[in-house]
Amino acid sequence: MDYEKYMKRALELAYLGTGNTSPNPRVGAVIVDPHGNIIGEGYHKSYGGPHAEIVAIKSTKLKNFAGHTLVVTLEPCNHTGKTPPCSEAIINGKFERVVIGAMDDNPNVQGGGAARLQEAGIEVITGVLEQECKHINRHYFKFVNTQKPYIILKAAQSLDGNIALKNGQSKWITSEESRLFVQRLRCEADGVLVGRNTILIDNPQLNVRDYDFPSPKKIILDPELSLPLDLNIFKDTDRGKIIIFCLKKSVKSRKANTLSLAGIKIEPIEDNNTGLLDLNSILDVLSSKYLMTSILIEGGSQIFSSFIENGLVDELHLFIAPKILGSGIQSFGHISLSSIAKSPEIEIESIDKIGPDIHIVGKLVKK
Repeated sequence: MDYEKYMKRALELAYLGTGNTSPNPRVGAVIVDPHGNIIGEGYHKSYGGPHAEIVAIKSTKLKNFAGHTLVVTLEPCNHTGKTPPCSEAIINGKFERVVIGAMDDNPNVQGGGAARLQEAGIEVITGVLEQECKHINRHYFKFVNTQKPYIILKAAQSLDGNIALKNGQSKWITSEESRLFVQRLRCEADGVLVGRNTILIDNPQLNVRDYDFPSPKKIILDPELSLPLDLNIFKDTDRGKIIIFCLKKSVKSRKANTLSLAGIKIEPIEDNNTGLLDLNSILDVLSSKYLMTSILIEGGSQIFSSFIENGLVDELHLFIAPKILGSGIQSFGHISLSSIAKSPEIEIESIDKIGPDIHIVGKLVKK
């Protein structure tokens, strides 16, 4: 049996849960009969809803799956959370085997689901397209292991490293194809984080376009709550998705009260002794209070530099346009170094072309 073929289909199904399952993982499952035909499919559609395995089982009219194989992207759970354990439903269904893409790092699972299935006499095969299955849930894995969100930094820049002209103009440095890819990154994140200047200069909406997935929460760092209220971001009908982090001294202002009455979340944070908001405190709030497993950092230069300097970036996406902007705003221009030996290092994982642009994916080397 070609397990990889069925796992690829399960991964396609898992992706359909994008934007709706967090802080749970995205999981897909297919049921294969003894002749190699897929007779059932399912994916985890929403947080708190039935898991992929249960959806797949219920998509068929069968009660007895003797001789059948369940292919699932993530190890079935063996604990009761918002839903009953999937392992018991699989055992009760009398499946012959279960093929698992990746084991679950969640302390409540961690091999317990696979072990329970084996104890019941079900053949368990693991590690099929394991890297792909881990990748789709890389946000979830970091969150359950560290209680911290997975941080993706995206920068669109010129060949000479500028994200904007000196006057702040940045539309559009990169191509439409690159911007479409960024939309995909955006819909996979729980939140998009930007600084005050990015909102003021670009006047973005930070919505998902071109994809039929929900928009992430919009996280703004505005220490003094000084942004005007007529910007596009505040015209959003779902203002409950907006979270503004400010200094503690700003939370007692009339502006804070106006924003709160409009449904916008205001989160006061201590500064980091430089007048800037403390990033670790912000991430703690986003993970513990809002259960965010992933944050996409979209600008600007001060924000990019701070996240890199603090070693907080898990995944870096650079979109480099074949343009030279000369004297402008550098992507990481706020990083000040006294020695090349102290420079942040990026481990490059892939380089490809998107339209006319170069797309570099890497990760920050932890020192």
